[in-house]
Formats: sequence, structure tokens, C-alpha cells
Amino acid sequence: MNKDTLAINTLKINGIAAVNKANSGHPGIVLGAATMMHTLFSRHLIFDPKNPKFINRDRFILSAGHGSALLYAQLRILGLISENDLKDFRQLGSITPGHPEYGMTPGVESTTGPLGQGIAVAVGLATAETHLRSNYKEIDHYTYVLCGDGDLQEGVAMEAMSFAGKQNLSKLIIMHDSNDIQLDTPVSNVFNENLKLRMEAIGFEYILVEKNDVESIDQALKSAKLSQKPSFIEIKTVIGEGATKEGTSEVHGAPLGEDISTVVKALNWNHDLFFLPSEVTELYNDTLFKRSSEAVSNFKESEELKEFLSDNKDLQIHVNVAKNQATRVSSGEVIKFLNNNTKNWIGGSADLSGSTKALGGNGEFNQKNRKGRNILFGVREFAMGAIANGLALHSNFKPFVSTFFVFSDYMKPAMRLASIMKLPVTYIFTHDSIFVGEDGPTHEPIEHIAMLRSLPGINFIRPADENEVIGAYELAYNSKESPTAIALTRQNIISLEETSSSKIKNGNYKLIDNSSEWTLVASGSELANAVSIAKELNLNAVSISNYKGDVNWDTSKAITIEAGSTYGLSKFGSYNIGIDSFGESGEGNLVYKHFKLDRDNLKKRIKEIIE
Repeated sequence: MNKDTLAINTLKINGIAAVNKANSGHPGIVLGAATMMHTLFSRHLIFDPKNPKFINRDRFILSAGHGSALLYAQLRILGLISENDLKDFRQLGSITPGHPEYGMTPGVESTTGPLGQGIAVAVGLATAETHLRSNYKEIDHYTYVLCGDGDLQEGVAMEAMSFAGKQNLSKLIIMHDSNDIQLDTPVSNVFNENLKLRMEAIGFEYILVEKNDVESIDQALKSAKLSQKPSFIEIKTVIGEGATKEGTSEVHGAPLGEDISTVVKALNWNHDLFFLPSEVTELYNDTLFKRSSEAVSNFKESEELKEFLSDNKDLQIHVNVAKNQATRVSSGEVIKFLNNNTKNWIGGSADLSGSTKALGGNGEFNQKNRKGRNILFGVREFAMGAIANGLALHSNFKPFVSTFFVFSDYMKPAMRLASIMKLPVTYIFTHDSIFVGEDGPTHEPIEHIAMLRSLPGINFIRPADENEVIGAYELAYNSKESPTAIALTRQNIISLEETSSSKIKNGNYKLIDNSSEWTLVASGSELANAVSIAKELNLNAVSISNYKGDVNWDTSKAITIEAGSTYGLSKFGSYNIGIDSFGESGEGNLVYKHFKLDRDNLKKRIKEIIE
């Protein structure tokens, strides 16, 4: 048995043994894709386990995150995790969770599992590499993806691949574990697209590997690396190869149980199931370890790149912003400041920059201007969010993305992963309430404030005026381990003397503090009316534009005011004035008045509550 075969068999046996021991997991991909994994890692990948954060390393993303046992078996061979870690697969407190988790397992470049997002994250990584290479010539690496049929059926993958093809991200190489089987059925029951025509149509190099062996896959990877386009390599495999139920859905997501002996026999494995042969370690010492160590030694990092990668100092925003204007306009002025005073602020909008005022610096990022930091994502909100995650994962980028607040629905799964991974992505959402007006219920966010407030780990800020806008951006840019969402108005607001760019960064805060036992609590555009009424009726007023922080007022005698769902607002007050229906189409002020959020109606309602 040659060393390649032994290494592949080791991946297979160790991987399915981990699944069997956990009595949970996905053995089918372990057996079917082990050859792909070994060929990539042993013959192509630049990744030094002794320097796992080497900036010029190749990135590998397991988009088919359910195949984590295969990745963990590979990382065990590299010495990044131990035999005991592999044995603790899917156990509480282990570093080998059911799906790969960034920051938990050495060698895992991104959290994956929700299908399709791994591909989109990889597009973000490839975008980061391409942009950095234009500024720092020593940057030159590949981004590899291993995906399955399910990944390619998710819309986010196609959104992102369409973007990658348009941008000609030639350092992106996707390897498709094409086994014709998914969890419920054969792929042909739900998918009949010609992948060759699809990939070529969107600008990818398409390569078919019909024989699942090392030499064929190796040659395909060599060809892909020579292409001037992003590459898609379809590799025909057999799911659960060697198991009794190979080639069927039954082997996709259930442990092999006693059938593991069938695979052991077929592979002529005469060792403990978690055994790592010394010949396999030697093979990787002579290939991946040697190749990667040389790459690290030969890498000449410029002083400019060092400065870019090490710049983590907090930024204070000094910009004169006009008063009484829409907070989206104030936001646009702050973004210009960030463009002019930072190098790592990069992003754009989903075809709405004219409305959201969110454009990056240095011109448009495209094939003629890789230095550009204004990314035209097109109408691809979900991919935009996932690509931003890839940018943040690559190195010292502070990515931002922008769209209308109501379309955060399209981006939510990517935002969730950003929160899980603690990535400093900034989401700029405009048109934040029923003041959208004529566009009507489809464009008027109602439940979205509550939705994002419920997301663990995210900073959600709905600024009331330019002071709070500046504070929101300081919090967002200076954040090291949290994404930040900023919800901004379409309409002009009333600027307040009492708001604070510094206090809002710490959470909710009092604007008016007097002897009254009653408190008005509001955020965003509703804060001006709350403050005005509080002054007239001698009440307290609190800004929850940043809802975090302690509630240090009497909630039994507090009234919340917000142009959105009242869900969750009982935390801040016992009386909640908001909108628990969908919006209406009409001129913004009239819609606002229709829902009795104008000053006169608010004052009347507040007096009724107090009396």
C-alpha cells in the first residue's frame, strides 16, 4: 500500500470512527471526499501548522460543514488537534463540535454548516486577497473550498459565485464533492442543472474529474491554478464508499454502527480505529510541512503590510455634521471620514448606495481597480453579508455592507454567523421605519428592531441624531469582537442638545433626569418627541438607541415609544407605544400620524397613561 492510499484510508477510518463513537455525524462525506482532502492538503495547500495564522497561507473552507469529522481527521494528522480531541467529536466542551467553529478549533478558517455560506465566505476571502495583493505585492495565495450538492442548491452560493465570476477572482478554487446523493433523495430528483454550462456562464473555469484518485485531482488543481478565472472542479465521488449502503441517502447522515467493520475490511485496516500510522506523518512532513515552512521562511513582509495588519488602535471620529437632517445623510458624512482616515474600511451596498449613502473609498473595486474599497455587491443581500464575513476573517479588515432595513431579512443568516464568529462587520440599514411612506408595507420595517435586538453578540444602534450617529460608528469601527448594525432614517430628524456620541457607545442613557417618577423611553426618530414631551410634562427621558446597559429606572412607571413592534419593549417599560401591525402606503408624516406616533397623539396617550 503506497503512502497516499494509507493517508486516505487513515482519514476515512479516523473520521468514521469519530462519528461512530459520538453516535452522531455524517460518515458519507468522510468516505467519499477523503481523497479530495488528502490531495489538496498534501500536494497543494500552503498552510504551516506551526504558523497557522501566517498571512500568506492558503485558506481552506469546508462549505459542506457537516463533513467536519473529515476535517478534524485531517487536522489531527497535522498535529493541530489530538487523538483525544478526535475521540471527543460532538461532545460538550470539546474543540471538535458537530460543525466547524471558527476560533474553537485550530486550523478552522470559518464557521460553516448552514449550506452555501461557506462558498460565499470563501468569495469574501478571495476578494480580500485580491484587494490586498494590489496594495502589497507579497500577498499571493489561494482560497480553496470543498462543497457538496446541497451547497450549490442554496441561493447564497449562486449569488456569491456570480459575484466572483464578475470580479474574476482567479485565486478562488471550488472543489465539488459530486456524489449524486443528498439527505432525502438522489440529487436528480431535485436538481437537473448542467453545472458545466452554469459555471462557464457566470465566468468560472469548469473542470470535470471523473476518476476519484490522487493523480486526477492533482492534475485538475494544477490546471485550476493556471487559469485566469475562478475555478470549479467537479469531482465524481461515491458517498459512503466502501460501506454496505454506499451510494445511497442512508449513508449521508447516520453513523455506520456495526457496518464500520465492512469498511475496515475493505480498506485492509489492521490497526485501532484511531491509529495514526507514522508513514502518514512522514508523508505530510515531506509535503505540506516542508512546502509550507519554506513559504513562511521565504516570505518578505513589507513594513507597509506590517503596519496594515497591526493597526488596531481605536479611532475617534472628528467631523462636523449638519443638524436636523436624515441620519442616513449624517451617516454618509461619517463614512467619508472613515474612507479618508483608514485603510481597512471596505464595503458597499446591495445596489442602493444612492439611497443609503454608503460608499467605500478609493473608487469602485473591479478588475481595473483592485485598490478600490467601494464594492458593488449587486442585488445580492445574503451573499453581501457572507462576503463581508470572509473579508473580516481574512485579516485586519473592517468591512461594512448596506441596504434598506427591511431587507436585513435577506441577510440575517450571515449576520448570525458573524455574531457567532465575533466578526467586526458593520451593517448600515436605512429607511428604518414607517416613515418610508409611499413604498408601503413591503418596505416598512416593523419587527426588525426586535429581531436584531434578540441576536446574541451584536451591537444594534438606532441613532436619534448626528451625535448618536458618530457614537455608533466609533463603536462599530473600534469593535474587535462584535458586529454592529446601525439603523438610520430616510426622513429628516430633529437634532437634540441632550444626545451624546460618547454615552451611546456604552448603552442606554438618560437625557433628562428630574424628580418625576415617570420615564419616557425611546430610540431613533421617536426620541425627539419623547424629549420634547418630557420637558413639557416634567418627566424623565432615556435614549435606548443603543438598547444595551442596565435598566436603572422604574419600569413600572416607564413608557416606551418606538416606530416598530412592541415585542421585547416590556424590558424597558410597562407601557409600550409602537406598531404591532404592518405599515401603510402614504406620505411619511401622514403614515406616522395614522399610527399615532406624532407629537400631539403621543402627548395625549402619555397623559392618559399617567393619569
